[in-house]
Amino acid sequence: MNAQKLFAERIGGEQFGQSTEIYKFEKIKRAKAKARKLHPDLEILDFGVGEPDRMAPAPIREALKTEVDKSANRGYSDNGIPEFKQAAAQYMQNFFGVALDPEAEINHSIGTKPALAMLPLAFVNPGDVVFQTVPGYPVMATHAKYLGAEAVDIPLLEENRFLPDLGKIDPVLADRCKLFYINYPNNPTGAVATDEFYDELIAFAQKHNILIVQDAPYATLVYDGGRKSILQRLGAKECAIELHSMSKAYNMTGWRLAFFCGAPWAVDALATIKDNCDSGQFKAIQHAACAGIADESLAEEIRVHYEGRLRRMVEVLKNAGFDAKMPGGTFYLYVKAPKGADGAEFSNAEEASLYLIENFGISTVPWDNTGPFIRFGAVFESASDEDDERVLSELAARLAKAQLVF
Repeated sequence: MNAQKLFAERIGGEQFGQSTEIYKFEKIKRAKAKARKLHPDLEILDFGVGEPDRMAPAPIREALKTEVDKSANRGYSDNGIPEFKQAAAQYMQNFFGVALDPEAEINHSIGTKPALAMLPLAFVNPGDVVFQTVPGYPVMATHAKYLGAEAVDIPLLEENRFLPDLGKIDPVLADRCKLFYINYPNNPTGAVATDEFYDELIAFAQKHNILIVQDAPYATLVYDGGRKSILQRLGAKECAIELHSMSKAYNMTGWRLAFFCGAPWAVDALATIKDNCDSGQFKAIQHAACAGIADESLAEEIRVHYEGRLRRMVEVLKNAGFDAKMPGGTFYLYVKAPKGADGAEFSNAEEASLYLIENFGISTVPWDNTGPFIRFGAVFESASDEDDERVLSELAARLAKAQLVF
């Protein structure tokens, strides 16, 4: 049997699995293994992870323990239970002052990643165009390309505060565009969108008949100004859909629960696709989320935890020569990569990142899409709040030893 002839062209066709190219996260994984082999007694300081370092809040965990034993929660939930939709509506009201109809303007999903992956199925035909900001999360554009669409990268540049410059987009290309994917607060840059940008984007979308897809998993993690939702802006409910995740705001990584909300016609279309792809998240998990997601105090405690870590990390990185400053949101620091170190030169961020992990046990994530940058995450492992200082002091000592050149 020639299995290679069975693979679809969208994943490489007969060449699927034959490439020797290594994905950057796999390179980091291998570099960690190399560092452990070369320095078996060296603690790996992992600032490359992108998931919370703590458990979900106690009220949510306790609610799950109760809900899991209820017979009413067995069986499929399909497109979600009404209680979770109502809790999501209350969350949007409490956190952003946005009033939504739980029935027409909200639906749950098994995390945001599947929702982003399914969304092109509702809108994209072969030959269509989708816009995605880079650097960023490529899932939706990947699936749009699977469907025969053209994914166009819209760069996020430091000189434009890591916001897409809409004035530089070819209007002819914009007229072919179906979906404009954005992500604020932004991973990896930490940038927060302004009201002015949202208004400009809404006008752009209405002019070119585009659906804005705003991925907002870090919406509660902001450090400069108030929390923002694109749905706060006039006209957004006509042309935007926003996705909120429980993973970052409530440390519910692995629980696989999110919701999408906004333009009723877009919510309905995605819900229709979703209804043909999955049978809904376990009802007990949805009920457990209802116990806490509208509680601002729970989210605030998590936000404060990351803010404290980030402020200390800024000090450490600045002392080592990085041009570090507090992000507007997320739990990431996005800094220009060093050009070299004692006895070494780096041609890009990936080389700098691999050097740090292999020689000093400091794990980061490199980004070279729009220039050489490195992402440090404030989600590193430590034994306690008190142990945070030990980890960050060790980071400072190792960076000093590295003698980085900028």
